[in-house]
Amino acid sequence: MLPTHPPAVVLLCAAAHPTAPEHRETLVNPLTEKQIRASFVNASQREAKQATLPDLADVDWDRLDYLGWIDRKAPLAAYVVAEVDGEVVGILLRAADAKSGRGRKGMCAWCEDVVDDADVSLYVARRAGASGKAGNSVGTLVCTDFGCSRNVRRRPLAFEVGSDPERRAAFVQGRIDGLRERSSRFLAEVSSTR
Repeated sequence: MLPTHPPAVVLLCAAAHPTAPEHRETLVNPLTEKQIRASFVNASQREAKQATLPDLADVDWDRLDYLGWIDRKAPLAAYVVAEVDGEVVGILLRAADAKSGRGRKGMCAWCEDVVDDADVSLYVARRAGASGKAGNSVGTLVCTDFGCSRNVRRRPLAFEVGSDPERRAAFVQGRIDGLRERSSRFLAEVSSTR
């Protein structure tokens, strides 16, 4: 089942789950088109130039841990940009084609949300440098719509952590920290030229 994708960033839809208002810090500072295109560590200059970017004016930067989107002109291409060790790092991903199961139910390796019923897809990234040119790549299961930032900020259900406000806040913060660590680790792995 190949989902139809809206023009770009789906991370912006906060209506799917109520969010905890006290968790609004961001790991992604507002970026320009030039910064994004220059950040790709595993894409050629041609690929970076041809990437269809989301409308950056519509991005809710305060609610993102990374910027992720599907290329509306090339639906099997996707991109993720985040700060890793103080530097902006972008990666080009390829999704499995429709016949091999894009958009299946499963658990995202980044947000690890067990409540949201969002689809996950296998995304594969060519490694940076000579290793990538030799055909080496890494892959992971990620929310098909890159809605991880929304998922980790949803209000916890009672069965997850109870009703104590402090425990709920700590639970959400732990999920945010986990997302940041796992997504940054994947970007660092793609960036590695070993």
